[in-house]
Amino acid sequence: MKNHLLNVVVLVGIVTAATLALLKNIPLAPVQASAEGAVTDWLFGLHINVIAFLFALIMVFMLYSVFVFRREPGSLETGEYFHGNTPLEIVWTIAPLITVLYFGYLGAVTLKDITSPGQNELVVNVTGSQWAWKFEYPDSGLTSNTLVLPVGRTVKLEMTSLDVIHSFWVPEFRVKQDLLPGVTKTLRVTPTLPGEYKLRCAEICGRDHAYMVAPVQVLSASAYEAWVNSQVSEAQAAESAPPAERGKTLAQVQGCLACHSADGSPGNGPTWAGLYGEEITLADGTTVTADDAYLKTAIVDPGAQIAEGFPNIMPPTYGDVLSEEQIADIIAYIKSLNE
Repeated sequence: MKNHLLNVVVLVGIVTAATLALLKNIPLAPVQASAEGAVTDWLFGLHINVIAFLFALIMVFMLYSVFVFRREPGSLETGEYFHGNTPLEIVWTIAPLITVLYFGYLGAVTLKDITSPGQNELVVNVTGSQWAWKFEYPDSGLTSNTLVLPVGRTVKLEMTSLDVIHSFWVPEFRVKQDLLPGVTKTLRVTPTLPGEYKLRCAEICGRDHAYMVAPVQVLSASAYEAWVNSQVSEAQAAESAPPAERGKTLAQVQGCLACHSADGSPGNGPTWAGLYGEEITLADGTTVTADDAYLKTAIVDPGAQIAEGFPNIMPPTYGDVLSEEQIADIIAYIKSLNE
C-alpha cells in the first residue's frame, strides 16, 4: 500500500508540473498594460496553480485505480469492502475550507489595492449609451469619443449610463466595472504600456452590443499633454465654426451617429440624410413634418413621437445634457445633410 501511495504522490507531482508548464505556455490573456493588471494576473496565477494540482490529483487517482487495481482476466474474486475513512474525510473538508478562505482574503486585499486612490489622479467622466462611449476631461473641458490616457498616471474613471446597464472593459487593463443608469461608479486604472487598445462593453445591452467599442490610446506624458493642447485648440476653433459644423462634432461626440446614419444607410434610428422637411409616419399611424420643432422634440423627448418601424430606445436625457444652442447646432447639421 505504501508503494502505491508513493507512486501516486510522484505521479501527482509530475502531472501538476506538466499541466502548469502547458498552461503557462498558452497565451490565456492579452498583453498586460496596467499596474492593476499585474496584481490581478498574480492572483490568477495562484488560481491556475491550484487548478493544475486539483486536476492532477483527480486524474492520477482515477487512472491509477483503473489500470493498477483493475480485475485480472478470469478472476471472480470480490474486492475488499470498506465504509468511509474519517481522517480522509476530515482532511478533504478542512483543506478546501482553508484554501477558499485564504483566496477570499487575497481577493479582498487585491480589491483594496486596485481601488485605492493614487497621487495626482486624472479624472475622466465616462458615459455609456446604446451603443456608444463618451469621455469627458473636467480638467481641460474636453470631450472625446476616444479614451486617451497618460502612461504611469492613475486615472479615476467616473462612470454612468444613460439608458441600460453597460460594462467598461479593456482586456489589457484587466479590471472591469458595470455602468448603471442614474448611478456613478468609480474605477481606477494606471496604464503602464503605451499603445492602442480597444474598450468593449462587457454587458449585453441590446441589439448592437457587439459593436459598442471605442479606441483607447495610452500616450507618454509629453504626448498626452500635446494631445490635450491640440484638442483645446481645436475646440476653441470650433466655437467660431458654422452651426452645422458644430452640430456634426456634437453628433459624433454624443454618440448620435451610432444609431442615425448621415449617408442614408439603415440604422437603429431614422437616417438623417434627407430627413429635414420630410413627412414622417409615426408609430400611431399619424404623420408629421420633420421641421425644427419635430427634431427638437425628437432630441429632448424621443418617446413622444416615435417613427414607424423603429424601437423607442433613444435615451430621454439629452434635454438635460445639451444646451439650447447645442440642440440648434445638431438640427442645423441635420438640415445640411439635405444639401
